[in-house]
Amino acid sequence: MNTPFDPEPITTRRSLVARIRASFLTGLVVIAPVALTLWLIWSVIGWIDGFVLPLVPKAYHPDRLIQDFLGLDPSVQVNVRGFGVVIFFLFTILMGWIAKGIIGRSMIRFAESLVERTPVVRTIYSGIKQISETIFAQSERSFETACLIEYPRRGIWALGFISTTAKGEVAAKSDPSDTMVSVFVPTTPNPTSGFLLFFPRKDVIELDMSVEDAAKLVISAGLVYPSGRIGDPESGDSILEVGDHTDRRARVE
Repeated sequence: MNTPFDPEPITTRRSLVARIRASFLTGLVVIAPVALTLWLIWSVIGWIDGFVLPLVPKAYHPDRLIQDFLGLDPSVQVNVRGFGVVIFFLFTILMGWIAKGIIGRSMIRFAESLVERTPVVRTIYSGIKQISETIFAQSERSFETACLIEYPRRGIWALGFISTTAKGEVAAKSDPSDTMVSVFVPTTPNPTSGFLLFFPRKDVIELDMSVEDAAKLVISAGLVYPSGRIGDPESGDSILEVGDHTDRRARVE
């Protein structure tokens, strides 16, 4: 006969521990993305403020203005973040507006001509400029389509991004029977590194998923699929819900 002082059965204790562990992991999944996002934004704002605010006279710093307005003691520290971001944002817009004008373009060409005559600075500047134009410029060079290719051999498929149609010498000396496209194949979990490959268009399978969803698939090492599942319900394929450790196969009638 069991009494209230008898030890709890092992199976019950294990079940309770498993439930607590599952709840804790679920809480981490909910909290971690929000906390990391807020921390990253806060850190970037602080980094920009630390770079911009020293260029602003101290009399116009937001903490100094608040202290003067409220009559606080100078020893009281008022931490105001974001003022440097506003200045940086306005300054960038001003520089972009000037660069679009005739005088701005002339000044940029003159400055670049001086840089081109400096051996070490020329290499650094040209590399940074190409990277900036690739990332920020709104042109046809941005990734627009995710694709599947057979790489590194037949029968093995890799996820890539179609960048452009091959031009110049690459197009002239490659397969003349088909249009060549340049495909960037990212690595996992860091999609900023990878391989630049050239494929005939007939060997490239374009995907319906967006570039953002494909990037999530690469970063998560295949754990996060678009819409949270694999397969097309209308075709009756098997469906695997993300986060479930068991394969659940269902046939849609």
